[in-house]
Amino acid sequence: MATIDTLEYPIVVEFGALGRLAALARDHAPAHAYAIVTDENVAPHYLSSVEAALSSDTRQAHAVVIPAGEQHKTRERWAAVTDSLLSRAFGRDTTIVALGGGVIGDLAGFVAATYMRGVPVIQIPTTLLSMVDASVGGKTAVDTPAGKNTVGAFHPPSLVLIDPSTLGSLPRRELVSGLAEVIKHGVIADAGELDAVRAIASDLLGSTTPPAAIASLIERSVRIKARVVAADEREVGLRKVLNFGHTIGHGIEAGSDYSLLHGEAIAIGMVAEAEVAERAGIAEAGTRRSLESALEAVGLPTRLPADLDHKRVLMLMQSDKKRRSGALEYAVPKRIGEMVGESAGWAVPIPNESVLTALRAVSAESSVPSL
Repeated sequence: MATIDTLEYPIVVEFGALGRLAALARDHAPAHAYAIVTDENVAPHYLSSVEAALSSDTRQAHAVVIPAGEQHKTRERWAAVTDSLLSRAFGRDTTIVALGGGVIGDLAGFVAATYMRGVPVIQIPTTLLSMVDASVGGKTAVDTPAGKNTVGAFHPPSLVLIDPSTLGSLPRRELVSGLAEVIKHGVIADAGELDAVRAIASDLLGSTTPPAAIASLIERSVRIKARVVAADEREVGLRKVLNFGHTIGHGIEAGSDYSLLHGEAIAIGMVAEAEVAERAGIAEAGTRRSLESALEAVGLPTRLPADLDHKRVLMLMQSDKKRRSGALEYAVPKRIGEMVGESAGWAVPIPNESVLTALRAVSAESSVPSL
């Protein structure tokens, strides 16, 4: 078992941790009522055990099950969930439980941030991507027609409970998608993480049972993110480095009409942003290729789909939250394991034309030579 205490709330990484939910909830997020927000994919696997753990003679547990998918992370769905809680007279002595992947974590977290002006939330991520990224850091949000995560709030959880055994119910594509964020953490802070991903990849992807080593991989990745968040909770400085791959990646994700999974889009976004950095003379030569090698080793895409319009991707990026003074900022690497630092404000503006050139260079049918 590992308990990470870098932040104000504990992050428990442990096979079988779901079996300790009742005690952990009592210690870190006691409540008269628990509202479990989950989706139709996750509910058949874990909802009954979570409801049983959180119910008693003096406590009630109510489940809100929503359809699965990014397209349901909306203001309308937020309203439906909050209306469900209000209809059952859930008060301020309620704790929200986010049981699922990143969509559930973001949506349920935003419900917690706004319900009765803010109630506690327990994050129980059930996907690799949400374990190493979305569940940690307190970012909550919903999507709007203007873009991804454009309405939200910072609302740290009271507890993050990571049970790697839940990965056994994931489709292989979802599992691979989560490795994108693990690799991202390696690029921003620890080049050895890329080697660790390669070392475990065959065992992780070749079996329906998560290998024991996955817990240490998750723990290492979470520790990297927790250290960054602890130093800059509100993303005014260092935390910007966690956006590597996401400025372009979110545009790619939306441009694909979400046919690409989040991790797949971020993988391509990281390659494109590494290309941008090399062309701008920021990253040392070979940075993009080293990144591509790690992504390809685990089966993640590194090329923009040929049918994805580059200008549309750029247009979709313009509503990104990382705009400053009218220009998009990019968190980019100097090399694997080191990002552009404090002297540059942890992120740099890049002209749109340079981004278009990079998108063409990483296209599946590219005629633009990469550097």
